[in-house]
Amino acid sequence: MSATGPALTRRDTTAVERGPDPVRITLSVNGTEHSLDVEPRVSLLDALREHLDLTGAKKGCDQGTCGACTVWVDGRRVLACLTLALTCEGHEVTTIEGLAPEAEPHPLQRAFVEHDAFQCGYCTPGQIMSAVALIEEGHAGDDAEIKEWMSGNICRCAAYPNIRAAIRAVRDQT
Repeated sequence: MSATGPALTRRDTTAVERGPDPVRITLSVNGTEHSLDVEPRVSLLDALREHLDLTGAKKGCDQGTCGACTVWVDGRRVLACLTLALTCEGHEVTTIEGLAPEAEPHPLQRAFVEHDAFQCGYCTPGQIMSAVALIEEGHAGDDAEIKEWMSGNICRCAAYPNIRAAIRAVRDQT
């Protein structure tokens, strides 16, 4: 140990070099395995939209500030525009299309309709993916908490009161 703290030891960081040519990756999306040839710099959002035709997640800002591209990786909310597709190999990706795989909509999707929680609808998939996770995480205690935990999802139409009402309705059903 040095005077400034513990000695840092170098871990084996052997990495597989990839790129710039396309590489074959396998993504598990909504319970289905997909083999894709993508450049290493392709975002998860672009892989979903352009290679798998899953267009629910939207490209809003492409900078990670709006939340329109929110999906889950292993059940955790991520911004698909900031996540490299190849880093998702070996993980389960869930999109809005896989939220309710049966013919019936998810309860939060129904609540969004019942509470008029969308106007233009562009942000809605990201809002719903974030809201379902927020309820499951236990962060839907009151409006202030919902507002804080949903702050990464922007609605340009300002339907926030209706979005919170939909979240409260589903929270209170569970």
